[in-house]
Amino acid sequence: MKLLAIDTALSTCAAAVLTEHGGTSDIVSQCEDLGRGHAERIMGMVASVMAESSTTFNSLDRIVVNVGPGSFTGLRVGLSIARGFGLVLEKPVVSVTSLAAIAHEALDNAPVRKPILVVLDARRNEVYCQSFDESGQAIGEARVSTIKDLSHELADDILLAGSAAQAVANAAGIDKARVCNDAAAASIDYVARLGKSAERQDKAPMPLYLRAPDAVAGEKGRVRRL
Repeated sequence: MKLLAIDTALSTCAAAVLTEHGGTSDIVSQCEDLGRGHAERIMGMVASVMAESSTTFNSLDRIVVNVGPGSFTGLRVGLSIARGFGLVLEKPVVSVTSLAAIAHEALDNAPVRKPILVVLDARRNEVYCQSFDESGQAIGEARVSTIKDLSHELADDILLAGSAAQAVANAAGIDKARVCNDAAAASIDYVARLGKSAERQDKAPMPLYLRAPDAVAGEKGRVRRL
């Protein structure tokens, strides 16, 4: 199998080509922490990883895209490009979430695999969060919460990961050893790996918007920040 993975969901902009050979996978990836400007950079990254891995577009078996949660603008960029490739190449487009990719990476690097809560800073004093079991399977839906509320909900043995993990641990007064990482974005390698086994969808992947946009139209068409 050969796949192209694209991630513009959060501050990082990344692309990867995964090639599977008889049970082992080789990944060629490129990632930059841009903050913004993903639309101007992502296509160059795609071209770079395709060339470095000696991959042609026609040889791809699927396209993988991170559907969030993340930046509204960034998600639109990645999804538009992934859908475009899928349409032109007549290849399936599958989705992976930021939360799942961070969970799997954290569990693979944890001393002991246990249930884990991934918590990402969503601004406005809120966080995006989702729980996963020790194998990385999602437990319940992704949602928006607050650090204060989460600090009262933590199970005794649950691990924490993500950009807001340390803040939740501090609020709950728990051992910092339970924080696996403070990743602010998913690893493109894990987006690619999860995309390899992701189920094909009947409809095009949709962005995982967990709340309304940070910017809304104001009077006379002006944009105001919430």
